[in-house]
Amino acid sequence: MHRTIMFLLLLMTSALLGGCGYNTLQTADEQIKASWSEVLNQYQRRADLVPNLVNVVKGYAAHEKEVFEAVTEARSRVGSIQATPALVNDPQAFAKFQAAQGQLSSALSRLLAVSENYPNLKADSVFRDLQAQLEGTENRITVARNRYIQAVQEYNVTVRSFPSNLTAKLFGFTIKPNFTVENEKVLAKPPTVDFGAPAGAK
Repeated sequence: MHRTIMFLLLLMTSALLGGCGYNTLQTADEQIKASWSEVLNQYQRRADLVPNLVNVVKGYAAHEKEVFEAVTEARSRVGSIQATPALVNDPQAFAKFQAAQGQLSSALSRLLAVSENYPNLKADSVFRDLQAQLEGTENRITVARNRYIQAVQEYNVTVRSFPSNLTAKLFGFTIKPNFTVENEKVLAKPPTVDFGAPAGAK
């Protein structure tokens, strides 16, 4: 008899939790975690390209010291942030992460702009390959970020909607920060790969 009562209570609890959005919140939260992991993977891929790209450019434009320092410092700033899954629950840490990635995007754009003044650098096959890899990575970052943005939007709507908002409060589900419009503008113009300039062209 006791087991039967416990079983019925479990069934009722499951039904109540399912009907009040608990399962939806759990699913949405897991989707955010998966999307965030992909964002981090693509940002790490970009960070890994930076040292090789800087070294190749240095070979042709050694006196562009300020540009190299800006890229190196921006990459170091990105690396100093512990991008754990918990970061998506901390608006201040998330904003700091955004700012660091935005600075790296800006510094990389300046680095690539340097190549316009060095025809031999633009013609270098290693540089062209790294540039193409960087453009591909920026595109992957954009796709990963868009998936994350969508996942967070769906989750936040569930957290704020009745009656799932009651469940969210009960179980500690809170609104998660998202990428800002300003940060979107930084990535709106990924580095351009120009394969049209022949070697030695001005």
